[in-house]
Amino acid sequence: MSSELPLLSLLIWVPIVGGLAVLAVGTGNNSAPAVRWLSLIVALVTFVLSLVLFFDFDRSTYLMQFVEKAPWVPVFDIYYHLGVDGISMPLAVLTTFTSVIVVLAAWEVIRVRVAQYMAAFLIMEGMMIGVFCALDAVLFYVFWEAMLIPMFLVIGIWGGPRRIYAALKFFLYTFLGSVLLLVALIYLYFQAGSFEILDFHALKIGLEAQILIFLAFLVAFAVKVPMWPVHTWLPDAHVEAPTGGSVVLAAIMLKMGTYGFIRFMLPITPDASAELDGLIITLSLIAVIYIALVALVQEDMKKLIAYSSISHMGFVTLGFFLVFTIFRDSGSVQGAALGVEGALVQMVSHGFVSGAMFLCVGVLYDRMHSRLIGDYGGVINTMPHFGAFMVFFALANAGLPGTSGFVGEFLVIMGAFKANFWYALLAATSLILGAAYSLWMVKRVVFGKVANDNVAALKDINPREMLVLGSVAFFVLLLGVWPDPLLEVMHSSVAHLLAHVTVSKL
Repeated sequence: MSSELPLLSLLIWVPIVGGLAVLAVGTGNNSAPAVRWLSLIVALVTFVLSLVLFFDFDRSTYLMQFVEKAPWVPVFDIYYHLGVDGISMPLAVLTTFTSVIVVLAAWEVIRVRVAQYMAAFLIMEGMMIGVFCALDAVLFYVFWEAMLIPMFLVIGIWGGPRRIYAALKFFLYTFLGSVLLLVALIYLYFQAGSFEILDFHALKIGLEAQILIFLAFLVAFAVKVPMWPVHTWLPDAHVEAPTGGSVVLAAIMLKMGTYGFIRFMLPITPDASAELDGLIITLSLIAVIYIALVALVQEDMKKLIAYSSISHMGFVTLGFFLVFTIFRDSGSVQGAALGVEGALVQMVSHGFVSGAMFLCVGVLYDRMHSRLIGDYGGVINTMPHFGAFMVFFALANAGLPGTSGFVGEFLVIMGAFKANFWYALLAATSLILGAAYSLWMVKRVVFGKVANDNVAALKDINPREMLVLGSVAFFVLLLGVWPDPLLEVMHSSVAHLLAHVTVSKL
């Protein structure tokens, strides 16, 4: 299958071309029903193609698979070069699943400029998949920057009262951070003689140059994660974005920053990563603990979940950079693999759980047009099915065993024990803090007596909303009780990465 079908190109261009088709169909009057169905068909086709990618993937090798390469700008050795390994493939599948959920979630909610809304998400889907599949640095950068435009429009057009401020802040933070990324890529081009990312991995660069490249990458990727202290754009973007925008931001876009860490920073600048690992570990632990405390005092549900996302993404960067401490102290390859694989599982799990939490807030907002926790109370009495889903996702967000939220955090904490007891202890506090803010929100929103007449008038979720939340809940539970299919995909690629990193000056 992989040799006969340009699967990665289809994953990228089917949603982009489909988005343009949706725009064309949406020009007529009363076109909204046709637009919705066409968008859903495009999203489902892309998701099915990604399942072919998942099941046809060879788990026994670290080499790039489904590779496509064609000249693009030959004079500068720039190629349309695509491929996936065990690190990038699960993220591409997560992107296609999330896009189906976003289309379904907006089915009855978006009534203004429906075609433009659906098209923006479909085009953005193709560009995000392009980021995970690109093996040429220029192609990567084009997709990396281009995906900002649809999200900027989604926040700016369909967002809340302060949508223009939030959209500009989102764009400026992420765009300015990317300028240094471009500078670093151009420098690496002159060193390698090509823009091939795998050629960058093979470069032998001096420590001083590596540190400068590392810092340039750090600025670009840390803003996207986002890491403390460049995280302030995210709560504003989440609060003002429509539900679909928040879901994609949390589930996919944040993962692009951490993907940059493992695709660029660790393999290209291993010596600098070993020298500066303490900086990243410190910033990660600040995010895990301090930002979780900030989440505790939020009165806006979206802000609480946004800060929760920053805290959980701290686990990802922590897992990546524990590698060097583990190798210095014990040389345990198994311990290092626990940290990295745990971080990768956390990326996928967070995509499901955080996306689901924002979907739950969207369900309530659609009915009461309020995100404030104080406006709710006793929702379980009028929306029992919804209440069950919200409690389940809150428990997954807190890292309950049996859910996907537990697997990644548990593996990272296990890896942290191999590195330093205090790292593990500090990281483990997030399980307590995560339970505190998640259950505190649930207690005030879902349980208790009916707080007011607005809550008393709420209607439970309809079949469409049941399908959306149920689909996400299925994968959260499946990954929680049976993570092996996902871990199996990652083993070879992670082992190869660690073998490359151990060559650095530890």
